[in-house]
Amino acid sequence: QLQLVESGGGLVQPGGSLRLSCAASGLTLDAFAIGWFRQAPGKEREGVLCISSSGGTTNYADSVRGRFTISRDNAKNTVYLQMDSLKPEDTAVYYCAANNFCSGHVFTFASWGQGTRVTVSS
Repeated sequence: QLQLVESGGGLVQPGGSLRLSCAASGLTLDAFAIGWFRQAPGKEREGVLCISSSGGTTNYADSVRGRFTISRDNAKNTVYLQMDSLKPEDTAVYYCAANNFCSGHVFTFASWGQGTRVTVSS
């Protein structure tokens, strides 16, 4: 059974950067698409970016285009979310989850991690 654990969140000033990690155990990641999602207080969970098993990427959120990038290191069984030029509106709990492909529907993803909190504030 695939288990995912997010890490790398924290408090950062506007304009700063963070790199989140999504580490897998139980199964190897290379067969899965992995998506990053976020949920801000009082808001629904939204997709951010997804990377397919072959390395293709899908952007779910126009607000992060050009600032966030997703990558994977199958040798380390880890997917990363590099977040640059962070804004206060990026504040949320960030989750990763797995799927057979980068679906546009959040509910089709599984093996959700516990999330890592990102706070962008001065």
